[in-house]
Amino acid sequence: MSAVIREEVTRVFGERTGSDEKLLEECTSICQIYNLSAETLLYKWEALNFRPSATRSEISEFTMDSIVALKAQIQRDIAKENAKRPQHRTMATANTAMVNRSRLPGGMLKPAAPAQRPSATQVKVEDGFDVAGPSAISNVTFRGPPMDLSSRKSRSYRYMYEKILERSEALDDRIEEFSELIKEHYNVADLGDPTSTSDGDIIVIGRVVHDLDTDAFNSSLPKLTEATIALETSRTYRGSRVSLRFDVELKIRGGAQGAGGMGLFPGSIVALKGQNGGGGWFLVKEILSVSLQIPPLRPTPSSLGMSPVKFEMETRDTPFSVYIASGPYTPNADLLYKPWRALIKALKAEKPTVVLLLGPFIDVQHPKIKNGETDMLPTTLFRSLFIELMRSYLDSSPGSIAILVPSIRDLVSRQAVYPQSELGSELTASDPRIHLLPNPARFSINDITFGMSSVDVLYHLRKEELLKRGSEVDSVVPSGDDTGADLMANTCRHLLQQRSFYPLFPVPSDVSHEVNLSITHLDDLRIADENDNAPDVLILPSRLKQFSKVVNSTTVINPSFLVKGAYAKLNVADRGSVTSFRDRFKAEIVKLDA
Repeated sequence: MSAVIREEVTRVFGERTGSDEKLLEECTSICQIYNLSAETLLYKWEALNFRPSATRSEISEFTMDSIVALKAQIQRDIAKENAKRPQHRTMATANTAMVNRSRLPGGMLKPAAPAQRPSATQVKVEDGFDVAGPSAISNVTFRGPPMDLSSRKSRSYRYMYEKILERSEALDDRIEEFSELIKEHYNVADLGDPTSTSDGDIIVIGRVVHDLDTDAFNSSLPKLTEATIALETSRTYRGSRVSLRFDVELKIRGGAQGAGGMGLFPGSIVALKGQNGGGGWFLVKEILSVSLQIPPLRPTPSSLGMSPVKFEMETRDTPFSVYIASGPYTPNADLLYKPWRALIKALKAEKPTVVLLLGPFIDVQHPKIKNGETDMLPTTLFRSLFIELMRSYLDSSPGSIAILVPSIRDLVSRQAVYPQSELGSELTASDPRIHLLPNPARFSINDITFGMSSVDVLYHLRKEELLKRGSEVDSVVPSGDDTGADLMANTCRHLLQQRSFYPLFPVPSDVSHEVNLSITHLDDLRIADENDNAPDVLILPSRLKQFSKVVNSTTVINPSFLVKGAYAKLNVADRGSVTSFRDRFKAEIVKLDA
């Protein structure tokens, strides 16, 4: 069908499209989506681009900019047409004749026709946005967060209504949770109070804070140093703070072998061994790392070579490929979205099974959007640039799916706070092939679990981290390619150890606009699933150099930003084709072809 339409477009438009394959492809896609003939499309374009003049009237040149404006005009025309249609209402039951069917002769009764379901080619129009209803059959088994009304309402919470008490309780709950993990897992009867004088060494737990911070929610602080580091306890120990001093023979117990120290940052929950000699500060003799600080996140059943029991009968065991890209998708100089269009071209050429896209899609920080240099609504721009192009790709690759995660900088999002709810389903008209997930998100494809977030937490951690050197004791040998000397791998390790997509608190003042952290919803930032399993794949876009690394049992990928000309590919083999779980993954960072 598309070949016939393409041939008709070529014949009708002639030299207007010339040898420009992109223009020809876009025109063909418009005809398919909006059910237009090539001649009708040409008439609409000429009407839109006709420039009358007293001396000479002309029609402007046909370009990709014309395509965007043409789509917007078609959508407006559809909206006007729908607004004119009369609203059909069901007649009231009081005016309907009641018939006793039991008294009718048998020959007059006809079997009731089965309820008609919408066909796969039915067209649905929402707010002037024309949508082809595609088949939901996929080549992979996708499981995401619950999408029932209650769950979606919970994620779409009202922010800026937080109370100080609720924020304090949420912060305390994290310390209490880690305290219980330590006491239960390591048979520690009681934890000590670092603010009280002690004769011997005790184990304490608390949150690393800045000693200069007199306001618990003031983030205008200099970087943490050994002279300004302090420990904040939970309400069990009166929520007190005590300055920390480090012993000259400091030991790092249970850290990654080769690290030579431990990274500390504001907000991290730590377990320390030492004593308070009455000088107003706590002397730290040991920092208890992952093997003693908290029970480490468990690998998933798949990473241990076992099928996930819960979904064993439903989960497919087929190889699949994933393309991962993160916004911004266009440079600050224009709104042409050339990197995004180049990625679509690559997708159509290689046809991956899954496309993972992270925002911002329509960036509120883009200079031309901030200055009002576009006359298109953000939702219209998003639909024409992303949804239509993505739907065009999915039409060309049956069985593929797309997954979209927003950014707090997204102009089309209802929330500008982290954690953030998913984009509204009206933007995609509930296309079953396009999955809208919250930020951050945990989901699975077949038997592989994923975690992803669009916040640049790696940059924030590296910026605020204080690396405290010490002698290694009972260090843990990293597995595979994971080495303790890799600074970036150790930064990623913080997220797994702290069990959070964003363990920093408070957010650094110079990047606070990138997070807008909601303290009372810290539970939505949990990186582990309900069984305390770490994700198999963790996707963390960052302005730092792109990479793919194995940390503990998790493959961590930084695909960089598409505007920088980079994205990531991940190929996952089926269970029976390899000897070990790690051999199932092949991740690479790819340069975008201009």
